[in-house]
Amino acid sequence: MISVLRIIEDTMVDGPGFRTSIYCAGCQHQCPGCHNPQSWDFEGGHPMSTEEIMRIIEADPYANVTFSGGDPMYQPEGFTELARAIKARTTKNIWCYTGFTFETLINNPRQRALLEQIDVLVDGPFVKSQRDESLHFRGSRNQRLVDVPRSLTQGQVRTILLSNS
Repeated sequence: MISVLRIIEDTMVDGPGFRTSIYCAGCQHQCPGCHNPQSWDFEGGHPMSTEEIMRIIEADPYANVTFSGGDPMYQPEGFTELARAIKARTTKNIWCYTGFTFETLINNPRQRALLEQIDVLVDGPFVKSQRDESLHFRGSRNQRLVDVPRSLTQGQVRTILLSNS
């Protein structure tokens, strides 16, 4: 089960192209200037099963998937189960937003299990003093677009570059 705040279909702000974004409840980072502070409350969502979420994801064959929040890394088991179902039943890519860094996540077995299912990780806390509205799919310059499979294989962070990254 995942504590979900909402699911937004056909959004274009949480990664390239059309996406189904799952916004979860709960975040301890509480970054000053966060664009989604209502997601900080761990009790603010409603429980949804993998199958309930998969019905929504599979209803749109053209949209990829984004995990956001809150912070999905606070619910790693539920999101790992969902990510495995997405990978097994679709060809969709998965982006995940987190306030943790890649380097922190690979050292936590529960979070690493989720990380291993992700295609792109947008990592790092939002830092208000580094806010940059010109960046694609992230809010502050310290945040990275991590190519997770390549980073895991090579043993060091590898980022993807977008036109103004």
